[in-house]
Amino acid sequence: MKRYLRATVSVATASAIALAMSSAFAANKNLVDTAKEAGGFNTLLAAAEKAGIVEKLKGKGPYTLFAPSDEAFAKIPKADLDKLLADKKALAKVLSYHLVQGKVLAKDVKAGEKKTVEGEMLKVTTTDGVKVNDAKVVKTDVLASNGVIHVIDTVMMPKKM
Repeated sequence: MKRYLRATVSVATASAIALAMSSAFAANKNLVDTAKEAGGFNTLLAAAEKAGIVEKLKGKGPYTLFAPSDEAFAKIPKADLDKLLADKKALAKVLSYHLVQGKVLAKDVKAGEKKTVEGEMLKVTTTDGVKVNDAKVVKTDVLASNGVIHVIDTVMMPKKM
């Protein structure tokens, strides 16, 4: 029995250490590198490159990035997405609308408004899950060295386009 308990404790300890190490490893990478490693953000990363905001996303921060997944971008009609991707200024505005100054973890989320790096406000609601404007947060707390990523299911558009 003692040997079984010791083995169980050792496995649990090893699992906790592995989880802590993987979180620490991920937290040593900036938002861009973390998104690349996480996968599912190919369109977002390509758009950030085209918009010229990669350096901002790699910057000191801290930032909270409400990151639309590839599936979120796929909801945009192809002609509209192509038009957006071709307009560097509009693209930078849209992507900056997904970025908030400061690191807001899921446990700290409160309903209300948050000012984006782009300058407009996002509306955060916490009834029936967390939503940012009309985008549902589908995954939280993807940690990076300069902030945190929360995955959303919709690309948000600023009011002033």
